[in-house]
Amino acid sequence: MASITSVVKTSELILKSPLLSKIVVPLAKTYVKYSGYRQLGFKMNDLIIEETPNMQLALRRLPPSESYDRVYRLIRATQFSLSHKLAPESQVTKPEEDDHYLIPYILDVEAEAFEKEALDNLEVVKRK
Repeated sequence: MASITSVVKTSELILKSPLLSKIVVPLAKTYVKYSGYRQLGFKMNDLIIEETPNMQLALRRLPPSESYDRVYRLIRATQFSLSHKLAPESQVTKPEEDDHYLIPYILDVEAEAFEKEALDNLEVVKRK
């Protein structure tokens, strides 16, 4: 599985290139529109798999209000799913509300994990 860091770097590369952004951005917007997660009240970051150790640590670092909002969105979407209904128009996530609230925390956790791995594999060479 790709790390969030590699996904962010790839997206930055695509957005810097005029040709790639002209092709990929409309496709991404169409994909998001038809994926349907906004019709259940989710934000994009609510869909990231949370069973990984890095994600667990990032979720623990969320501010309490953001963590509460996330859990509320998950419970509300579960209710909509169980009743086989979509969210009412007032509860549908609008594109401007769909921010990446969790990505900065995940990037910090991954940077710390990469640094820890580099330090754990460090070889000390004795000088003569």
